[in-house]
Amino acid sequence: MKAIWNNTVVAESDNTVVVENNHYFPADSLKKEFFEDSIAHTTCPWKGRANYYSLRVQGELNKDAAWYYPEASPAAANIQGRIAFWKGVKITN
Repeated sequence: MKAIWNNTVVAESDNTVVVENNHYFPADSLKKEFFEDSIAHTTCPWKGRANYYSLRVQGELNKDAAWYYPEASPAAANIQGRIAFWKGVKITN
């Protein structure tokens, strides 16, 4: 699977985990040069507290476009530390 934003592959892996129709990519599949830490956080009732990354590609910013659970709940242990995308990031084979 590939995560693509602004015509650029920002993550690629054959080992994604799908939860609620979102592909969660392993952390080592990210092209880290495109990721910036965000101060944003949200809480999911069953997965726990999510942290976010923003994407910066070719000078354009996609704020809070990726999220992950650094300490997922036991029910979501299979996605702990994995990263998912939204805000226009396309997931393709």
